[in-house]
Amino acid sequence: MPLPPRLLEDDTLVAFDKPSGLPVAPERGRKGAQSLVALVQASYGPGVANVHRLDTDASGVVVFAKTKVALDFLSGQFQSKTAAMKYFALAVVQPAERALKDVAILRAANDSLPDTFMIELALRDDEHEPGRLRVGKGRESRESATAARTLERFGRFVWLECNPVGNRTHQVRVHLAALGAPVLNDAFYGDPEVKLLLSDLKRGYKGRDEEKPMLSRLALHAGELTLKHPTTREPITLTAPLPHEFEIALKYLRKFGTGRVRGKI
Repeated sequence: MPLPPRLLEDDTLVAFDKPSGLPVAPERGRKGAQSLVALVQASYGPGVANVHRLDTDASGVVVFAKTKVALDFLSGQFQSKTAAMKYFALAVVQPAERALKDVAILRAANDSLPDTFMIELALRDDEHEPGRLRVGKGRESRESATAARTLERFGRFVWLECNPVGNRTHQVRVHLAALGAPVLNDAFYGDPEVKLLLSDLKRGYKGRDEEKPMLSRLALHAGELTLKHPTTREPITLTAPLPHEFEIALKYLRKFGTGRVRGKI
């Protein structure tokens, strides 16, 4: 498998646009499976290390450090929560009663999502489902917050910009699910029955029997990361373009979906 597209490279770091389905690091129980770390180290050497992680099924910006000094400086920004990641998500708005009590108040009177909102819920590992998180308080939980903005509305589908404070694994996904608006095609926290089908949008659509969803992967993309460069100490912003399948899905939602535009990407 070739390396994903490079977004930026210099003497201290290299950034890639990770595709959906490729884990950043080897996953437990999948010995010998491909990972972005393995691909990068095969090309750059074993001294290059990932600065942060991104969910396997998500796509977008991932940064690697070429030196120990750069690794310490860049990873420290994630630990101090000063690195700013911007995610784009296509979420499915469910009835308000599916939202957890702590965040149900964020739901608008018409059962939709507000234009802007902040989800603040502590997260902990799910002891019953290894590899997953759940909302919960206690000694092992971590306070987590995700700011979000509703960019566009298409009936039960909404196009969101999400800015997690910190970058914990699955944070955006768990927070949106807790609000009753899980990410489309989220096998862990979403509704497997919901599909984005053109036949549900376009009247008179033919070929329903052989129809495939317009978007079959997790509808979450890490589109932008801003942090300070390890040498110049100046802020840099790394941008990963929206995947083609997202562009197609949004094209048809904008053409046939219901609701009015709340913003542009």
